[in-house]
Amino acid sequence: MMFDFFENNPLELEKNALILYPNFFDKTRSDKYFIDLLGSVDWQQHYLTLYGQKIPFPRLMCWMGQQGASYSFSGNTFQPLGWDSTVLSIKKELEEVLNTEFNSVLLNLYRNGQDSMSWHADDEPELGAEPIIASVSLGADRTFAWKPKYGGSSKKVTLPHGSLLVMKAHFQSQFLHALPKAKHVTHHRINLTYRFIRPKGSTTAFFIK
Repeated sequence: MMFDFFENNPLELEKNALILYPNFFDKTRSDKYFIDLLGSVDWQQHYLTLYGQKIPFPRLMCWMGQQGASYSFSGNTFQPLGWDSTVLSIKKELEEVLNTEFNSVLLNLYRNGQDSMSWHADDEPELGAEPIIASVSLGADRTFAWKPKYGGSSKKVTLPHGSLLVMKAHFQSQFLHALPKAKHVTHHRINLTYRFIRPKGSTTAFFIK
């Protein structure tokens, strides 16, 4: 199933789990954010180890957040860089609109359609059992795909420049998601996924009210 949209009304893609705001930021701000982040972020190439070989992730990444908000996945542990001013400005606006708190963000730079993200769930222990993740897309349109964890058909939606996708508290426990390759895409896409890393020993959960 492929979803489409024509307005900026929130589109509930999965009931109580996945919501898309197609034009959360207007074009002027989206263009500025894209240019600012492309030049100011410390984009890094990271690697995963598979059968003893180091394989580059098919995208560039940067992990930002408050001190102590380290994040581990795919055999890597990321220590946060300090907040970029644009990243922090976006964070504050999302927190106000969504009425939730974020203390970290994973930024991905997809250089063209050959860069991608494989099927996965953001279910690492430091995110807690029911994490809320706010995903901002800037630059080239790309297809976001998701499917039930335990069998069922996949669905797809286009994430346009300036859009906001909210993965709500139950999404990671029920679904896998991916960003497939797209041969026709030749331009950059920047994705900011805001999260809350729980302090060690904390059992507190955060929900959109």
